[in-house]
Amino acid sequence: MNEADALDIVQSAIWTIIIASGPAVAAAMLVGIAVALFQALTQVQEVTLTFIPKIIAVLVVTALTATFIGQQILAFTQEIYGRIGTGF
Repeated sequence: MNEADALDIVQSAIWTIIIASGPAVAAAMLVGIAVALFQALTQVQEVTLTFIPKIIAVLVVTALTATFIGQQILAFTQEIYGRIGTGF
């Protein structure tokens, strides 16, 4: 394995992480913006109001997209095992 192979594996791993975590991060971001807008409009500055909706949204989105996340991780794992089998 040379440097190009190592960089390709690292790039593939980072891309897999970005794709797999994308739905949960997007949901947390949208809920965060909605809660911030609600707090700004009503002047309710409750600290726990920002965390609880985000946690619930992330858990729901992760449960709904679990098969997609699993497919992404499986594809990456198969790619790595294929590279190991062929000697990179």
